Amino acid sequence: MKRRHFLSLTALGTSLISSFGLLACQVKPSEEKDQIQVNFNEFPFNEFPFNESGINELQEMMQTGKLSAEELVKAYLNRINQIDKKGPAINAVIEINTEALALARELDLERKVGKSRGPLHGIPIMLKDNIDTGDKMMTSAGSLALEGNFAEEDAFVVKQLRNAGAIILGKTNLSEWANFRSTRSSSGWSGRGGQTHNPYVLDRSPCGSSSGSAVAVAANLCVAALGTETDGSVVCPSGVNGVVGIKPSLGLVSRTGIIPIAHSQDTAGPMAKTVKDAAILLTVMLGQDENDSITMNPNNRSINYAEGLHIDALKGAKVGVVREFFGFHSEVDKVMEKALDDLKSAGAELIDIQLENINQYGDDEYEVLLYEFKDGLNKYLSKCKGLKVTSLEDIIQFNEKHKELEMPWFDQEIMHLAQQKGDLNDKAYLSALKKCKDLAGKKGIDATLKKHKLDVLVAPTNGPAWNIDLVNGDHFGGGSSAPAAVSGYPNVTVPAGYVHALPIGLSFFAESFSEQKIIRYAYAYEQATKHRKAPEFYTSPGL
Repeated sequence: MKRRHFLSLTALGTSLISSFGLLACQVKPSEEKDQIQVNFNEFPFNEFPFNESGINELQEMMQTGKLSAEELVKAYLNRINQIDKKGPAINAVIEINTEALALARELDLERKVGKSRGPLHGIPIMLKDNIDTGDKMMTSAGSLALEGNFAEEDAFVVKQLRNAGAIILGKTNLSEWANFRSTRSSSGWSGRGGQTHNPYVLDRSPCGSSSGSAVAVAANLCVAALGTETDGSVVCPSGVNGVVGIKPSLGLVSRTGIIPIAHSQDTAGPMAKTVKDAAILLTVMLGQDENDSITMNPNNRSINYAEGLHIDALKGAKVGVVREFFGFHSEVDKVMEKALDDLKSAGAELIDIQLENINQYGDDEYEVLLYEFKDGLNKYLSKCKGLKVTSLEDIIQFNEKHKELEMPWFDQEIMHLAQQKGDLNDKAYLSALKKCKDLAGKKGIDATLKKHKLDVLVAPTNGPAWNIDLVNGDHFGGGSSAPAAVSGYPNVTVPAGYVHALPIGLSFFAESFSEQKIIRYAYAYEQATKHRKAPEFYTSPGL
């Protein structure tokens, strides 16, 4: 759908379309402190009329005439203007869709004549800025090198969402190039968008690379959002920002129109405040795409993941506790032990297990990503029109030429390493890829589930968010994303509690295409515990 040529619209007022200068120079990381204090208590940030509102609740209001899609979009645009660029300035949104209000009016007219496209009809969502939209918004992966990259058409997943009635409210900031540029990067920083902040404690990291999407959902700047993951980029920001994130199986969601890192691991995934809302999005996103052959498989069939959700789903479930992912933080362990008690109370049988072949493929995964990044990015750029950069080598040269804007804090050594790689016929690549899939998948998750006769595996999603540190980069504490990411298997994270006001997530993962099962388990846990709460926009002392 070429929205740019479909609508002739007036732009939103300038108060709603803020310019996005670099915010990095305004950030001053503080020392690690235990105490948290309120920094912006002069404004009632959580008195937003749709604060924590879910898809079904909003849909009912629109169906009964109490609310229109236009009114809803206006409310979120005002919220973005107040929260994202003023007030705490969390900087989650990189660009507003100037067509959003007109799209809302169209959908309101459809509803008036009795047409409803389903649960997403008139619902405002955000997209990570590496997902193509064939409208007036750019797709840049946060890089200044891709400013002016207006896609010819929507990514496949965006077409699915629009057809279902979702309103694309805007694009979200991200870790530039989906965090595949430097080993010293700061999650949530991009040359185009600046630094995104965690809405729970503002000088803390939002994790990455889908930082802006998670923050936008957490701070109630939209109803839900899309992120993308290669390894941890949906589940980590979801966990750190207290929202639900679903990383689908490889082959369930099309990658057409998404700026890639690695085709053997990349996937888009929904992020929402509840499991049910995330499941509604996933249901719409999936589909067989002739332009992405991996989706043309019998497991990719129409399933309503939001149906059959029940609080009793964990009764009798055999849950493997992956203890190797515990022990990196004593307070996180306390949160996890409480989560395990809650799983048992919900009827699950817990078994401490050792994940087969864990930590045996990290170097090989990195090798695969380097090869596939070069290949995939070059192919994506070759299809873009009007850009001066047409290859990874061009990107590297652009960054060198614009160092003061693109590399004020960290370099691009990962890009240099990728550029040195050969093509995808190299034996080193093929060997590393086979090892990754075998050890993480068949001889990893699959073997563990079979050996202990388990239904699902659980582990902590993340540690407490670390201080933003643009000089030294991320201080990532711990997580459990790699097995599901490398194997291409599904992973769902759900809020599990807090460490000094910082959210902690619990991950559920299992065999390939087991989304329906693990979403039901995640829902049962969520409903039994209900840890999700809106952020208070605190700051650590000394900011």
